[in-house]
Amino acid sequence: MKIKWFGHSSFLLTASDGTKVITDPYVPGSYDGAVGYDPIKDVAEGVTVTHDHADHNGYQQLAGSPKLVKGEGDFKVGPIEIKGYLTYHDNQNGALRGKNTVFVYEIDGLRVCHLGDLGHILSAGTVQAIGNIDVLLIPVGGVFTIDAETAHKVAKQLNARVIIPMHFKTEKLGFDIAPVDGFLAGQTGVKKTASPEVEITRENLPHETEIWVLGHAL
Repeated sequence: MKIKWFGHSSFLLTASDGTKVITDPYVPGSYDGAVGYDPIKDVAEGVTVTHDHADHNGYQQLAGSPKLVKGEGDFKVGPIEIKGYLTYHDNQNGALRGKNTVFVYEIDGLRVCHLGDLGHILSAGTVQAIGNIDVLLIPVGGVFTIDAETAHKVAKQLNARVIIPMHFKTEKLGFDIAPVDGFLAGQTGVKKTASPEVEITRENLPHETEIWVLGHAL
């Protein structure tokens, strides 16, 4: 399986047979230009959207006709099995920013979890329902999502082997949120790369949890 970070919360997940799913595609230039990442040009068979905000639901601008996956339930895109779990965009059961879907993808024998714009610690029931996770895509910028401190708590709840931070301040993002540095402070097992893409197999999963910081592709 390959994971490519476009930027913000948008990734390209590619199975070994070539099936592709795009997560949370942003609308370039949305929020008065604050979302400064370039347009996504990759073509995929499926697209998942965790919630209806313009920095996450730009699926209509994608090339091709990817299958749209939204909300709770069980879905399938080719060999990729996807399950959505109800969570919230804030810590007040959605009263401030509404609902958020956490997606789990089963790809090539690996389980990848994308938390979307999660705004709270996960309930014990949700953690149990999600089950074992190999790769966790987690927001860390705060303000609109969980912050660095809460992100570490959520990461411990899910106990993934690889943690890939997302939804943080970069030179392409004008939102007043935190950069990734706060999430990395004092942590061991941090690996940074300028590359936006990594290949993960069950064989190369680290034995201890590692944080992999990717460079954004766009």
